[in-house]
Amino acid sequence: MSAAKQANVLWVEKDALPWMPALLETSLIPRNVSLVLDYDDAVFHQYELNPNPMLRLLLSRKHQLLMQRAALVVAGNQYIADYAHHAGARRIEVLPTVVDLERYKLTKDRLYGLREAPPTVGWIGQRSTVEFLYPLASLFAGLGERKLMQFRVIGIDSIPLGLPLASEPWSEQTEVDSLKQLDIGIMPLHDGPFERGKCGYKLIQYMACGLPVVASPVGVNTTLIEHGVNGFLAASLEEWEWALRTLATDPILRHRMGKAGRAKVEREYSLQVTAPLLARWLAEAASSERT
Repeated sequence: MSAAKQANVLWVEKDALPWMPALLETSLIPRNVSLVLDYDDAVFHQYELNPNPMLRLLLSRKHQLLMQRAALVVAGNQYIADYAHHAGARRIEVLPTVVDLERYKLTKDRLYGLREAPPTVGWIGQRSTVEFLYPLASLFAGLGERKLMQFRVIGIDSIPLGLPLASEPWSEQTEVDSLKQLDIGIMPLHDGPFERGKCGYKLIQYMACGLPVVASPVGVNTTLIEHGVNGFLAASLEEWEWALRTLATDPILRHRMGKAGRAKVEREYSLQVTAPLLARWLAEAASSERT
């Protein structure tokens, strides 16, 4: 925090001192330094909904107090923006999670490619979120046994609890190439407060690679996916099976949806589009504490 004394803007992702009270954190920020808070997850719920009553008592209002102190709250989706509004934030801007198109270049021979069946359905994530796949385990097994498609997880060395999926570890160097080997990207979610605050980065990554997507209709997923245009929203096991079967048996549809998803990322979810906006907001925040 000592460097903050020389700065015009302190740009913080969520909170600088997790699990510490807001008063301690704000006391370390000089009053003439503009605080910008950046949220791409509903992390405030980890305090408000914590099962430990003492932690709830001490920290449940932490992010509300931080948002009130901030010159700007950058929210990754409308759910987070609404929370900031109710918390009393002075200025809120919605800026979605984005990808750098320079990392997600698609060559002409791979762009929306029409590969032979069976297509590969993939999910990228961490072991802490693999639980979202469990409700679909029987569907994966049935479709895989009938050779309609194969399934792959990117980001985990081995799959726990017998999920019938191939897996590979994640690395920054191979991430995009691994995603390009998929034909369909998926993002199942539970419908809970944490999940409603997610920013759909998986879907944006899939779409940047020209993949059609299938996801639960939770939170920002309903904004990212235009049902029937760049993918499908699926709430029940029956809807998931229909969506995956439909895409597995129709390579032309996969091609069309993948192309639409890539175009949406280029228009709305790329660093190239959003970086100038963020730079302007940071400059405005820098001057706000001095006026």
